[in-house]
Amino acid sequence: MTVKYIGPDYVALPTGTIHEVLSIEKGWYRIMTELDESYLFPPHVFEVVDE
Repeated sequence: MTVKYIGPDYVALPTGTIHEVLSIEKGWYRIMTELDESYLFPPHVFEVVDE
């Protein structure tokens, strides 16, 4: 699934960037950040672009 980040702007995750969801764990999205590290994020800070 591809998502667009719509939350607050961070260095590791700028607003408006497109990301591939690596996995969904307990309802949260595992995303690779701009710093090449994967983290879990709540789904409400993303907009689904392509399922």
